Amino acid sequence: MTFPKNFLWGGATAANQYEGGWNEGGKGESLADHMTAGSRVSPRRITKKIEDTFYYPASDGVDFYHRYKEDIALMAEMGFKVFRMSIAWTRIFPNGNDVEPNEEGLKFYDNVFDELNKYGIEPLVTIYHSDLPYNLTQEYDGWYSRELVDLYVRYCETIFTRYQNKVRYWLTFNEINTMTLPFVGALASGYLKDLKDGAEIFKVGDNPQIRYQALHQMLVASAKAVKLGHEINPDFQIGCMIAAAATYPLTCNPKDILLAQRREQLVVDYCGDVQVRGEYGHYAFPYLAELGVELTITDDDRQALKDGTVDFYSFSQYSSNCVTSDESAEKASGNLIGGAKNPYLEASDWGWQIDSEAMYFTLNRLYGRYGIPLMIVENGLGAMDTVEADGSIHDDYRIYYLKEHIEAMERAITNGVDLIGYTPWGCIDLVSGSTGEMDKRYGFVYVDKDNEGNGTFDRSRKDSFYWYKKVIESNGETLD
Repeated sequence: MTFPKNFLWGGATAANQYEGGWNEGGKGESLADHMTAGSRVSPRRITKKIEDTFYYPASDGVDFYHRYKEDIALMAEMGFKVFRMSIAWTRIFPNGNDVEPNEEGLKFYDNVFDELNKYGIEPLVTIYHSDLPYNLTQEYDGWYSRELVDLYVRYCETIFTRYQNKVRYWLTFNEINTMTLPFVGALASGYLKDLKDGAEIFKVGDNPQIRYQALHQMLVASAKAVKLGHEINPDFQIGCMIAAAATYPLTCNPKDILLAQRREQLVVDYCGDVQVRGEYGHYAFPYLAELGVELTITDDDRQALKDGTVDFYSFSQYSSNCVTSDESAEKASGNLIGGAKNPYLEASDWGWQIDSEAMYFTLNRLYGRYGIPLMIVENGLGAMDTVEADGSIHDDYRIYYLKEHIEAMERAITNGVDLIGYTPWGCIDLVSGSTGEMDKRYGFVYVDKDNEGNGTFDRSRKDSFYWYKKVIESNGETLD
């Protein structure tokens, strides 16, 4: 067995890191628009107002808003079958709770989908990718307010109806399970009542009761959107999206093995079980009780979760993590989930442990757990790229990383896993979500922009561009 004939090869982006045009076409401010630039050594911060003294990289992204035709032509040249992108909620409803949608924003995405269709590229649309309308953090308490469930569903109804004949593949929330992580979920909840102006984005302050209740409301909103989408167009394929970094025990100490199992349950499976099976796992409520969290769950919520299970499971996989009961063990750096350093692995420039075997491990684990089609919608190597004097960019390190992961995918397919698509992250260079910099590049296409927003924004093909084109042409047979 090799890659299926109709396998969806492509690439992935997110509006708040890629699109730009933050105040054009009637778009409103999102939470991401309030995040300053950062780097490996300087953290991103969030400000209550968008100020002239800071650079906010989401404001221009890499200017897809004005260059979408050029970028889609490059994707078509590589042979993309699918392009994962997100719709900016604030481009459709600038404040999140507007009475009427913004027609200019709706028309922009009409134009993007029409351009993709011209080349035979399927859009894979993430409905919500870390860009909550800023107004909903002020007028409400972000996702901690139940009102956001109905506002999100109304947003979904608008885009499902508008694009029902242009988009078939949808993802409800990006990496929804990062809400289980205190330093990520505290900000992602949109509950900013106690926010200190200029706080580091991963040090906003955490309240587990607020964070897990907000996550519950996201899960209910996702389920209601799935049900609604299927009613509007039964041909819609709607998936979840989970950050599924593999977790290993550092040693064969039984305590380490149990810690690894618990990490997988509480970080990865917590949301996957709800979105695929329609109910919380057996381990969820005992864990919440340990945290002193008591969820408010209505009968309507329970029914919605059962009625709104997803059609496929999509996930991100960049690296793996180790856990151990030995508190003196050396820590790995870089990865948001974190853990002990794996002595058998090398790491990227940003400290992410490089592990193609994690892809094989995760595909087998997830398919064995859920038995529904899988799609890898984020994977890749963030690295520093050098532009040579002749304009060429030799990124053999990226080709090697991707080759190893694609080989692991093929082995999983041979093992019976139903894998339907692969969209490497940042197929065209974009702003890093965690650090807000441009130096951390993932793309097959180089964008001339630096960490301060300077540059021509011109596009250049890297060596990996030509390599990936051959991969797609051969349906994964040619990897050298």
